[in-house]
Amino acid sequence: MLRQIIKIDKDKCNGCGLCVTACKEGAIGLVDGKAELLRDDYCDGLGNCLPVCPTGAISFEEREAAAFDEEAVLKSTTQSAAEPLACGCPGTHSKVIERKETAPAAQVQTQTQTQIFGSQLAQWPVQIKLVPANAQYFQGANLLVAADCAAYAYGAFHNDFMKKRVTLIGCPKLDDCDYSEKLAAILDSNDIKSITVVRMEVPCCGGIETAEKEALRKSGKMIPWQVITISTDGEML
Repeated sequence: MLRQIIKIDKDKCNGCGLCVTACKEGAIGLVDGKAELLRDDYCDGLGNCLPVCPTGAISFEEREAAAFDEEAVLKSTTQSAAEPLACGCPGTHSKVIERKETAPAAQVQTQTQTQIFGSQLAQWPVQIKLVPANAQYFQGANLLVAADCAAYAYGAFHNDFMKKRVTLIGCPKLDDCDYSEKLAAILDSNDIKSITVVRMEVPCCGGIETAEKEALRKSGKMIPWQVITISTDGEML
């Protein structure tokens, strides 16, 4: 049938994920870091996603498309979390992870200290490219922006850096995108209390530090921040 439906310009899309959150029907997902209309029959054509797009990548068009299937949408949005989700990979859905102050998962006694092992991850997702800029866990958060290699190099990464922080990770060498746009959107949309950048000593990892500096400049906000550098043999420099 011929009807009004959304159109996404991937050249303009910055992968912020705001449209994915705004689309309650689950018609939109992130594919390779870009928003994509996954199912015509899940799009009601009302355009709740349009006003949240910061780059103007979403518009209306009139074309041949499957009719909006309200019954299928309702079934999809009430399915169990274990089932495949209509809006794409389940890994792109944001959630808060509640951790109780209980005994650590395991303890290993050394001659100098007790090393505590247990996850301190407070939210999902963690990839800069995937996280929605308006996710609820950003409000009033202390933000950790880290190179993904750092957690493997530095043994106490969870307790020393992730604890009581919202964690974002990325690799500026491997990810073909400008982190500063997403980070600036996060700073603009939320009341971030502090920023800690953890990078590796290798030169290419400077991109994650540069992106955060640019994001702060774009946001115009004065937020306390620090940069910590980890050596390739796992020492804090």
